[in-house]
Amino acid sequence: MGMRPSVRRTAGTLIIAAILASSSSRPVSAEESGAEAAIRAMVRANAEKDMASLSRLMAHDSDIISYTIGGRKYVGWPDIERDMLEEFDSAAKLELPIRELKVWTKGDLAWYTMELDYIRTVVQDKGQQRALLPLRETGVLERRDGQWVLLSWHESFRNSGGAIQLADESLRDPAVRTVAGSQNGETDLSGEWDILEVEDNKTYKATLDKAGNGPYTQQGGRFVTTKFEDRAWHGTWHQTGNDREGGFEVLMSEDGTQAKGVWWYTRVGDKKNIPPRQWGGTYVWKRIKPAPPSQ
Repeated sequence: MGMRPSVRRTAGTLIIAAILASSSSRPVSAEESGAEAAIRAMVRANAEKDMASLSRLMAHDSDIISYTIGGRKYVGWPDIERDMLEEFDSAAKLELPIRELKVWTKGDLAWYTMELDYIRTVVQDKGQQRALLPLRETGVLERRDGQWVLLSWHESFRNSGGAIQLADESLRDPAVRTVAGSQNGETDLSGEWDILEVEDNKTYKATLDKAGNGPYTQQGGRFVTTKFEDRAWHGTWHQTGNDREGGFEVLMSEDGTQAKGVWWYTRVGDKKNIPPRQWGGTYVWKRIKPAPPSQ
């Protein structure tokens, strides 16, 4: 439920899909839908970091499979619980305003579509940092012993760019308000960069030369820039520590102090030829040591 987060048992998915397509199903109002009340209660529990309520409102069947952003796949309740506890611990505050919610019921089954904003606040050295994850979600519920529980859901971004960093005046450091240096018309990407993987709240540092190549402090990682044009920065990354690699694409700010965009896997161990952009997440890069001024 907006949890960065399942589909009912995979063998039964086609049966449920057929039921959902039945012409006798009907949308229900908020007043008459216990299923809608359960969905809203789950979203509220997520925002309030109320694991006990989430556990009560979600099915614990061991063979339930769910999907969420960043290529994550959950099988059973323990996978979900582990990630949720990590999220609750890493985020100082969660806000989940629902933008749109439609619910349908047929007997003891219900299904829904929802759009919501997942806003997470984390505390870092220079103050609070807020990011908006514009999400859309579909899911299936079942009424068991009179109570609606979530069986499964699938979640994705509503936009093409993923998470959006929200402005926060406390994060603006005058020491890094320097336009990126350039020589002979080429942008200088050198310096130290703070790298944030937004969805996982994972941070590390990169030390790059002016061509945008260099190591970063995560699993023996290294960035290689393959193209920089009109502030669009393309490249690859490789991590020897956990044997995986992929690509990235970020857009540099006009003053050269930060870049935002996406990253993805192309290989994880022996699993090769992963389609670009299928699995990955969102980057926010901040230059903590500016490039030297133009000569």
